[in-house]
Amino acid sequence: MLPVVSTLLLGLAVAAGTVGPALAVVCGLGLGGAVVAAVHHAEVIAHRVGEPFGTLVLALAVTVIEASLILSMMVAGGADMAVLPRDTIYAAVMIIGNGVVGTCLVVGGLAHREQRFRVEGAGAGMAALVVMCALTLVIPTFTTSSPGGTYTIAQLCFVAVSSAVLWAIFVFVQTIRHRDYFLPAAAGAANPDEHAPPPAARASWISFGLLLLSLVAVVGLAKMLSPTIEHLVDAAGAPRAVVGIAIALLVLLPETVAATRAALADRFQTSLNLAIGSALASIGLTIPVVVTAAVGFHLPLVLGLAPTELVLLALTFVVSAITLSSGRTHVMQGAVHLVIFAAFLFLSIVP
Repeated sequence: MLPVVSTLLLGLAVAAGTVGPALAVVCGLGLGGAVVAAVHHAEVIAHRVGEPFGTLVLALAVTVIEASLILSMMVAGGADMAVLPRDTIYAAVMIIGNGVVGTCLVVGGLAHREQRFRVEGAGAGMAALVVMCALTLVIPTFTTSSPGGTYTIAQLCFVAVSSAVLWAIFVFVQTIRHRDYFLPAAAGAANPDEHAPPPAARASWISFGLLLLSLVAVVGLAKMLSPTIEHLVDAAGAPRAVVGIAIALLVLLPETVAATRAALADRFQTSLNLAIGSALASIGLTIPVVVTAAVGFHLPLVLGLAPTELVLLALTFVVSAITLSSGRTHVMQGAVHLVIFAAFLFLSIVP
């Protein structure tokens, strides 16, 4: 019911054209309902197909819709949207790598003192993420063939193919070749499939359709609420980059809620699968689409980050490597990630 209501609210907002204060409040409630529905239906699918396929479904669905949103805004905005893919990917990596992971570490640590996960799977995913981010967001700042944090067409094609190949290999390793690396490290309570029989195929397909409908409502309502967010940002005198961060936070809400619930249920491996898988998909799927559009429609594309953002990204990966090195978690690790996340938000508002 919630996905249908949220989608109807999205249609009402589109028909109205402009979102006034009252409609903004209603759309915000609809957005929250769509997030709750998306998490519920993703968990139904995860129960049916098992790990790590369940987390992959949610990560893929969110990323495909998000990539479509970026593409539509790029084509419509032209040169004004040259930095949109960069800002969106950077915000997604920082939100997932520090905000989501930090929250799961703190919540799981407070509830269970210590949680376990498979280093083999987390390490492989983090290695791929570091390489993807370096190719996409770091190296363009230092190349000399094209100025201003941009790539030449040949360089763009190389980065797009490399990102897609790395993501495809990771999915193959995660779901087929080394699936056990991404299963809960401990048996028993950590395995959700032992609590109840999986849902029927018909119920799973219904949940899949409602999941897609919920995610369309999440992304669509986030886009419709963006003018209201922009107005609030302008009224507060904050930089325009804050708008992208706010929209990214809204779009990533389903994955954030799902990962946090998994950590509370002592399934931190599921939380990591969601977090790392979403971050990898946000680059491995978005960059090829964006590059294709930039080359095909001759759109400008700026990918290189500024020095402050480069430092925060490097700090995130150094701390993540330490966090993922032992296969065990505790509250202190989460506190460190949340401090980095707070620094990311603060320096975005006060550069």
